[in-house]
Amino acid sequence: MDENLSWVEIDREALEQNIAVFRSLVGEARRLLVVVKGNAYGHGMLPVANIALAAGADWLGVFNMQEAIELRQANIASPILVMGPTPENLLVRAAQLRLSITVASPEAAEAVLRVRPKSLRVHLKLETGTNRQGFLPEHLPVIQRLAEEPSIEIEGAYTHFADIEDTTDHSFAETQLRRFQDFTELLLKLDVTPPLLHTACSAATLLFPQTLFAMARVGISAYGLWPSKETYVSAHQVGREPAKLKPVLSWKTRVSQVKELAVGEYVGYGRTFRTTRPTRIAVLPLGYADGYDRGLSNRAHVLIAGRRAPLRGRVCMNLMMADVTDIPEAKAGDEVVLIGAQGDEHIHADHLASWLGTINYEIVTRIASAAPRIVVPTDREAA
Repeated sequence: MDENLSWVEIDREALEQNIAVFRSLVGEARRLLVVVKGNAYGHGMLPVANIALAAGADWLGVFNMQEAIELRQANIASPILVMGPTPENLLVRAAQLRLSITVASPEAAEAVLRVRPKSLRVHLKLETGTNRQGFLPEHLPVIQRLAEEPSIEIEGAYTHFADIEDTTDHSFAETQLRRFQDFTELLLKLDVTPPLLHTACSAATLLFPQTLFAMARVGISAYGLWPSKETYVSAHQVGREPAKLKPVLSWKTRVSQVKELAVGEYVGYGRTFRTTRPTRIAVLPLGYADGYDRGLSNRAHVLIAGRRAPLRGRVCMNLMMADVTDIPEAKAGDEVVLIGAQGDEHIHADHLASWLGTINYEIVTRIASAAPRIVVPTDREAA
């Protein structure tokens, strides 16, 4: 077996195709920001960043300074927006690295005014209804002070929709859009005119051109995953042809052992599965420590030899077991697909999310960073 007990394959061509889809939706005159926070939603931040930029992305979005510094240390020179809070002691570093930071509260603004980093680029986060990060209109005085500071460049202003992807009723998103426009009108009266206004996430970009200002921030759908089934349905409702997105990630391991069990034998901790026929069990060398959720015990399937093999017993910390009774050729060393395609079968991140009652974002983002991310070359590169 390979030294890596599980690995993630990144389909370069699929990622390039998805970036092209969003470039077409956004247009050439607007900036396209690809969000690579959370290890690029589990896909691998550095390889994804390089591919996305080469494919036409203009900006990268991260959550924290650690991610931004890692990108700069990898010689990635593109504009980077830090969307989470930046600690006061890292403000000078942010300016030195030519990063754009989010300032979302009076406290954060006061920290910037205390430090006054030279040539710091700031994007104002405006609260419109999500009630996480964001200034309220009552905070206009501190925003004005920030804008009047010569060392600070107010480069952008943005908001984030609370309920645009989990519903087919987009009235609240429309309310948020109006609130954002009203807020920017208030900024204009103070002569605060950020050139980069942005509200559009993946779902907004897929559904509503009116949310496209100067830039779009595309996250989950850059990786070929729809934000939700409601977003897909909404595309039909608003008269838009659903974008042709292609999943980028496959997650794989190999069979480490095959065991023959008699009728009445138990499998795994807690004896939650008992055989009712002579059974062949394939032992797989990964578990919840690797990001494969324990809640998938006795629910999920994996692919072996192009066929579905149901999990039996509980997912352990580092091991899990699949029933290969109906796959007689299965043997130690065989490739196992946890997410992705094999033969004519396919297991999608959405399938795992459905089995768990969660979202595809969580499924892919939780894949342990220790698993290597391997970029699969395009056909033209392989030729």
